[in-house]
Amino acid sequence: MNRLPIIAFVSLGVIWGNNFIYMKMASQYVSPLQVVFLRVLFGFIPVAIYSVFTKSLKLSHVKHIFHFFVMSILATVLYYFGFVKGSSLLPSGIAGALSGAIPIFAFVLAVLFLPEEKASKAKIIGIVIGFIGVILIAKPFDSKLFEANSKGIIYMVLGSLSVGASFIYAKKYILPLGIKASALTTYQLGLGLIVLLFITDFTNVNNIYENLHVALGVVIGLGLLGTGLAYIIYYYIIEKMGAVVASSVTYIPPIVALLIGVFIVDEKIKFSDYMATLLIFVGVYLINNKPISKIKVK
Repeated sequence: MNRLPIIAFVSLGVIWGNNFIYMKMASQYVSPLQVVFLRVLFGFIPVAIYSVFTKSLKLSHVKHIFHFFVMSILATVLYYFGFVKGSSLLPSGIAGALSGAIPIFAFVLAVLFLPEEKASKAKIIGIVIGFIGVILIAKPFDSKLFEANSKGIIYMVLGSLSVGASFIYAKKYILPLGIKASALTTYQLGLGLIVLLFITDFTNVNNIYENLHVALGVVIGLGLLGTGLAYIIYYYIIEKMGAVVASSVTYIPPIVALLIGVFIVDEKIKFSDYMATLLIFVGVYLINNKPISKIKVK
C-alpha cells in the first residue's frame, strides 16, 4: 500500500504523456473542437460517477455556478482546444515538451494578478530560462521550421495561458468556497460540455470511427483515462503525497510524449528540442523552488 501513491504518480504522468499522440491522431479525422467535445464527454462520465459515489455534489453549490462556468471556459474549453489544435500542427513530442511550460505561464499570471505572489531572483531566472526553451522549440533562426512551428506553438501557449489563468481564478474565487475537488471538476467538465454542445460543429464527427485505434484513443485514452481517471488519480496523489508532489507530476508527460514521438511514431526530434525541453524543466524547477526529496509520502 505504501507504494500505491508512487505507482499512481507515475501512472498519471504516463497517462498525460500519451494524450498528445492521441490528440494529433484524432485531429486527422475530426476537427479540434470535436476532439475536445469527445474528450470532455468521456472524461465527465467517470468523474461524475465518482462524485455521486462519494456524495460530494451538493444543491447548495448552485449559487456559485458563475465561478464554475468561468473555470469551465479557462480550464476545459480553451485549455483543451489550444492543446488539441497545437498538437495537430506540431509533432506530438514537441507539443508534449511545450506542455511542461504550464507552471511558467501560471506563475507569470500569478505575479501580475495576485499581490501575495512575489517574484524572487530564482523565480525570475526560472521564467527567463523557461521562455528561452519555448523560443528554441520555435526555431526562430530557421525560417522554414519557424513558419511550420509558430502557429502550433501559439496555440499551445494560449492553452497554457488559459489553464494558468484558471489557477489564479481558482485561488481567488474557488478555493475559498471549500468545495471538494471532485465536485468542482464535475461542475467544470459538465458546464464545459454544455458550452461545447453549442459551439461545436458535429459535421462528419463519425469520421473518428474510420480508425478503431484512434477512436479508442479518444474515448479511452483522452476521455476515460486522460481526463476522467486522471483527475481522480490526481486528487488521490494530493491526499497521500501533498500538493507540491502532485504538481511535480508535470515533469513526466513531456518526457513520455518525446519518447513516444521518437520511438513509436518515428518523429524527427532534433537535439535542440531536447535541450529546449531541459531548459523548460530547469525553469519550472526554479519557479517551484521546493525540493520534493524532502516531502514524505503519508
